[in-house]
Amino acid sequence: MDRLSSFSNDPSDKPPCRGCSSYLMEPYIKCAECGPPPFFLCLQCFTRGFEYKKHQSDHTYEIMTSDFPVLDPSWTAQEEMALLEAVMDCGFGNWQDVANQMCTKTKEECEKHYMKHFINNPLFASTLLNLKQAEEAKTADTAIPFHYDPPRPTFDSLLSRDMAGYMPARADFIEEFDNYAEWDLRDIDFVEDDSDILHALKMAVVDIYHSRLKERQRRKKIIRDHGLINLRKFQLMERRYPKEVQDLYETMRRFARIVGPVEHDKFIESHALEFELRREIKRLQEYRTAGITNFCSARTYDHLKKTREEERLKRTMLSEVLQYIQDSSACQQWLRRQADIDSGLSPSVPMASNSGRRSAPPLNLTGLPGTEKLNEKEKELCQMVRLVPGAYLEYKSALLNECNKQGGLRLAQARALIKIDVNKTRKIYDFLIREGYITKA
Repeated sequence: MDRLSSFSNDPSDKPPCRGCSSYLMEPYIKCAECGPPPFFLCLQCFTRGFEYKKHQSDHTYEIMTSDFPVLDPSWTAQEEMALLEAVMDCGFGNWQDVANQMCTKTKEECEKHYMKHFINNPLFASTLLNLKQAEEAKTADTAIPFHYDPPRPTFDSLLSRDMAGYMPARADFIEEFDNYAEWDLRDIDFVEDDSDILHALKMAVVDIYHSRLKERQRRKKIIRDHGLINLRKFQLMERRYPKEVQDLYETMRRFARIVGPVEHDKFIESHALEFELRREIKRLQEYRTAGITNFCSARTYDHLKKTREEERLKRTMLSEVLQYIQDSSACQQWLRRQADIDSGLSPSVPMASNSGRRSAPPLNLTGLPGTEKLNEKEKELCQMVRLVPGAYLEYKSALLNECNKQGGLRLAQARALIKIDVNKTRKIYDFLIREGYITKA
């Protein structure tokens, strides 16, 4: 007699008896020769010798029961299944509710058995470890950077907007792409008396809805495969490349969805390597032009070149104060600072003039990332406020998004969004208002 466990304690989950159509109660009989589908009989129909079509009473059979131990001699297979179902229904840790649902075991027995055989069982732990290692080996060669759990920002925060409303705990977005696609189906109802044209029209609407769902899933897959959820980390990964490679990264980003994450990363890395090789070739050509034939001489040449550049920089630093030439206090402060630098001391703190605190010289934007994206007025603002272009563009984007969302923006809201000096925030806010980028609330 073969003893096989059932799938559930609920009789309604089992197929009915083929003889009397009643719900099967353990133990019951399964014909070993008939099927598929399997042929089940209750004990009453089996003892009467019920026969149906190809099934004969002399066929070999199996007794279906779960009244045998599996992990513990005092626990039957039926009780094991009941425990797992109770934990799934009541939640892990609610042992009193689990015991109440099982009815055959106490709270302490349920907790002890579950922790021993399903949590701390070394056999299950090794199996899970092997499965994890197999999964890691399977995905070891893929270039999907979205293997980390992104941070969980507070609702409607700046980081939440940067992540497009992504909810890490649910792996979903607050607002989907084409968020109202389901509205076109809300009034559609298929009835029997529809004409062929009306039925075809309804089917066309459903097909359109399916295509919109496919586009939604395609966009999600691109975001996941290329690691675009955490925008700040993605930007940090871009900044590790030289400026020339960053420009290529920006240009090729629109093609990433076509070539895939692996090919895209390989292309960018290969271009970065090509840039490094070209730079090394140019450096070697410079050595050859200078008549250098060995690396020892090249190191001496690099040292002297660096010294010449520093001397040239000291001679040209006077241009910083030329625009303040009429301000004697600013000139004296600059001269004192230069004297400290030349004597090897740390620069002294500039002294405030009698007329009040003087602002620092304008920021030199030459070579800073993002300068090419600014217009002349924005460059002038960044110079006077002494704000790097990359930070200004980020603050501008945040203020524009908040203004579009709220229909207007107040200074207090701007200060809550960008945590920098309040005077700089006011200048940025006034500039964006004056240029028409945002409006007051």
